[in-house]
Amino acid sequence: MRQADLPAVEAIEREIYAHPWSLPNFADSLDSGYQCWVVRNPSAALAGYFLVMLAPDEAHLLNITVAPAWQGRGLARLMFERISTIARSHAAPAVLLEVRPSNPHALAVYRHVGFRQIGVRKRYYPATDQQREDAIVMRLDL
Repeated sequence: MRQADLPAVEAIEREIYAHPWSLPNFADSLDSGYQCWVVRNPSAALAGYFLVMLAPDEAHLLNITVAPAWQGRGLARLMFERISTIARSHAAPAVLLEVRPSNPHALAVYRHVGFRQIGVRKRYYPATDQQREDAIVMRLDL
């Protein structure tokens, strides 16, 4: 992912999520040196992206998104293969992530690739009407 990709990344975020990451969120991740990757379709348009924060003992998946036109084509599986490779190359024993309980599609994908629930973060995400939503914490052992 490069700075030039950010407008397209942000557009996909806004199309998919009720509470999307902002362009500054993505820019900060790039500036922080996180692993920020994009996947392009055969015509070089953005089809998906992911961001991983590496720590000494884990890889934390901050965001993974597949553009609507490319969902259901195995792109998420390919991205998880790359994420696992990145994590292993940095000696991370696991990949962690948080997901909204209100996102059953993402939960199903994560379980399908081997993640398991290890906890809950109460009131983690912003939600509608000034409410907060819990986060399910998941782990993929490598």
